[in-house]
Amino acid sequence: MELFEPLRHCLSKKALAGMNSMSEQGLNTVSFAGRAASSAQFKSLYSEGMALVEETASYLDGQGRAASKVLPRMASVLYAAESMRLTTRLMQMASWLLLQRAVNNGEMSRDQVLSEKSKVRLDGFNVDRNAPGWLDLPESFRDLVERSLRLQNRVALLDREIYRAPEAVVISDNENSVRAQQNLLHTAFGG
Repeated sequence: MELFEPLRHCLSKKALAGMNSMSEQGLNTVSFAGRAASSAQFKSLYSEGMALVEETASYLDGQGRAASKVLPRMASVLYAAESMRLTTRLMQMASWLLLQRAVNNGEMSRDQVLSEKSKVRLDGFNVDRNAPGWLDLPESFRDLVERSLRLQNRVALLDREIYRAPEAVVISDNENSVRAQQNLLHTAFGG
């Protein structure tokens, strides 16, 4: 039953009716990610992302600046590099979240968002936790980095699911429909 719990949060009766009509038409496609992107779950993700941006900026300007001044040389260099990566990662995610919010609110068309979204990078900002000096970095800084990476992964997954080609989710009539729906749920919710 846990597998279906997220459906209660992102599918309304209207959406379920739409799913039934699509099934009757033989399409059998359901865009769970599209629904999640305009749901309370997205609002929560948006709030979490923007709060992390604010928290990180506050940390880097205050406590982080003071902590970086007393780090050993290798850790100090690593702190500078990782703080730039962290800031870039968060700004890219914030850009994506703002674009998705704009399309959800009808402020931009999907085509406009697709054009702007091509400028946003949601990958390639990974961290080498084995780098010399990593364990010398302040724990609160490493925590911000880890949280930003988890958020980046969630946003990147949602992005792939929302903006992938529709034909990628078409289910053949010969495939077991229960298994097909489970695969869609797994893809949409990662569990």
